[in-house]
Amino acid sequence: MGLALCSCAAFSGNALADASGDPKAVKNVNGQYYDKEGSPTFNIGNDGTVDYYTYSGYLRFNSMCIVCHGPDGSGSSYAPDLTKSLNTINYGEFLAIVAQGRRNISASTEFVMPSFGDNKNVVCYLDNIYTYLRGRSDGVVGRGRPEKHEPKPPAAAKAENECMGTS
Repeated sequence: MGLALCSCAAFSGNALADASGDPKAVKNVNGQYYDKEGSPTFNIGNDGTVDYYTYSGYLRFNSMCIVCHGPDGSGSSYAPDLTKSLNTINYGEFLAIVAQGRRNISASTEFVMPSFGDNKNVVCYLDNIYTYLRGRSDGVVGRGRPEKHEPKPPAAAKAENECMGTS
């Protein structure tokens, strides 16, 4: 279920706008924030400090997804602008596209989002990547590396070790 997107334009779609819903965090579980629908979301402090998962999402996006989707998820000639795509798909659709891949064909182009469902460098951080892109999509996470972030919660370290098989 990863988002280490490459050679893809699979996130452009024709769904309703704002499919990701209200991003306001209403629940905090061990440092990870969730919206009222239970989808992962960002949390930005008054001083601009981002939650750890958003920061981690930035790092993971830049290690796996930037090649095709461009800096800050803003798109490229190979793949769509994910800051716009997250306005047309919800969390479940995002997970499915990344895990299974997707193909969009038109009269003049063919874009392919490969499956990243077996890539631990993506799957283990998929919520983080989604959270980062959701913050970018909503305009509250700026371009570039977030200047300040919360420390890594012990629960995040434990989940990462378990997923990567290093615990």
